[in-house]
Amino acid sequence: MNTGIRYVSLGLLAVVSLYTGLWAYFSPSGWYANFPGLGLKWLPPLGPYNEHLVKDAGSMFLALSCLTIIALRQVRNTRLVQTTGAVWLVFNVPHFSYHVQHLDMYGTRDQVLNAVSLSLLTLLSAVLLVPIPASARSEREGDER
Repeated sequence: MNTGIRYVSLGLLAVVSLYTGLWAYFSPSGWYANFPGLGLKWLPPLGPYNEHLVKDAGSMFLALSCLTIIALRQVRNTRLVQTTGAVWLVFNVPHFSYHVQHLDMYGTRDQVLNAVSLSLLTLLSAVLLVPIPASARSEREGDER
């Protein structure tokens, strides 16, 4: 694992969590009716709208974005990056598991997009658990002096 992969993984997770969190928290009914956007509407088939639940989800995504941005700013801190990856996995694995068990309520396009997007988020989270090899760290530390 190199820092470039960490930057990409953390950056994508930060963008997803900010996008989802800000939208859900500040426009809960709009988020519920129109998520993920681009004409797709994945939430109404899952059950009735609940403003409290939507705002809680938005808050959780904003908390994830906060942690992710801190890790992004300290991308060489393996413990912090791995902790961030673990926290994301604690969310993404059950989230993915739930949605793949309930794909029958969607058409084929939305089934594929759900499975692919949630798989990618889970993969991005797992990638963060991989440490930077000691030899690569030593070389970079020598270059930075």
